[in-house]
Amino acid sequence: MSSTELPYRLIATDLDGTLLRADDTISHRSREALAAVTAAGAAHIIVTGRAVPWVRHILDDLGYRGLAVCGQGGQVYHAGEHRLLTSVTLDRQLAGLALAKIEAETGPLALAASRDGLEGEVLVGPGYRVQEGPLPVTSYEDPAELWSAPLNKLYLQHPDLDDDELARVALAVAGHLVGVTMAGEGIVELLPLGLTKATGLSLAARRLGMKAADTIAFGDMPNDIPMFGWAAHGVAMANAHDELKAVADEITASNDEDGIAVVLERLFPAV
Repeated sequence: MSSTELPYRLIATDLDGTLLRADDTISHRSREALAAVTAAGAAHIIVTGRAVPWVRHILDDLGYRGLAVCGQGGQVYHAGEHRLLTSVTLDRQLAGLALAKIEAETGPLALAASRDGLEGEVLVGPGYRVQEGPLPVTSYEDPAELWSAPLNKLYLQHPDLDDDELARVALAVAGHLVGVTMAGEGIVELLPLGLTKATGLSLAARRLGMKAADTIAFGDMPNDIPMFGWAAHGVAMANAHDELKAVADEITASNDEDGIAVVLERLFPAV
């Protein structure tokens, strides 16, 4: 099968809850399926909400040397060259105004933020619950420290409101100032207005000479909805959020059951 005969020339995969299993590993079957389709001429691109410092180790472990879209579309990263090609930062004045509007509705929020750059720290404020795992964070106490350097995104948590409700409130009162998305459990984010995984993926695809019509995308959370809207075919994992399942073209097995490989083996049987 030549590259021109492939059903899709670009395979876009989210990371957490999609390509990664619950133990943060990638199965042998998934690796083999992706290796087979890329050997046949398709390109695989990771599209993740994680900023580059939180994803570099995974890409290196994969032996991944292509482009990766990171930071909810704000960063295009060349994994083989360990080089940041593009990066979009959050207007800190607008973010501060948005935060004030949200807290006027919800009361005080626990905050974290992702600083820009290849070595950008993730700052975590008082009360913010960090998921267990190997991802490094830096604690802060002085609120001024949060705003002291360029940021890619701001993370919000509320002691009582669930993620869906917090995201809805944030969008209602501040959606004209910043982008709002829910990227996982306990992960509600404020982003530069208009920035989505779709914008980052479209930039990366253009660098590869590919288009939306060439693309199949895999994901599991509401932050993948714009990517599904851009790609020709969107595949939600069995463990996906209901909002993503509602707009998916199909639903595959879960991330722990090789859902990506299940679809790729069906679509690329001759590979």
